[in-house]
Amino acid sequence: MSTNAIKKMERFPSFFDDFFKPWNDLMTSGRTMTVPAVNVSENNNDYRVSVAAPGLKKSDFNIDVEGNMLTISCEKEEKKEEKDEKYTRTEYNYSSFSRTFTLPDEVMKDKIDAVYEEGVLRITLPKTEQAKKAVLSKHITVK
Repeated sequence: MSTNAIKKMERFPSFFDDFFKPWNDLMTSGRTMTVPAVNVSENNNDYRVSVAAPGLKKSDFNIDVEGNMLTISCEKEEKKEEKDEKYTRTEYNYSSFSRTFTLPDEVMKDKIDAVYEEGVLRITLPKTEQAKKAVLSKHITVK
């Protein structure tokens, strides 16, 4: 009985996706908006944020810290124009994204560094000396 209910629920969204597909394709011109993948890692000295964003330039990024919030955003606008004897065709492409992260208290906000190389934006968030000395691992005995 529960298996049939699950199968019915799976078919329901698919029907609406198929129904609105021509309209969505018309409105988006076949392009989809994506947000780049982000990896966050931590070691003894810092946190590292890596954003996969190929095809951009350093100047396309905005990285802001306000309070304990880190915001990474990007805006890119492209314009292509083809001219021929009989016609002129102009295409515009505008893309943007914004990601916001809450920073831990132990991050030294004035020492944050960012580098963009080979399509990856790497942000280093150094930890305070006190946080570096803190014990990062602990064994807990089951009682």
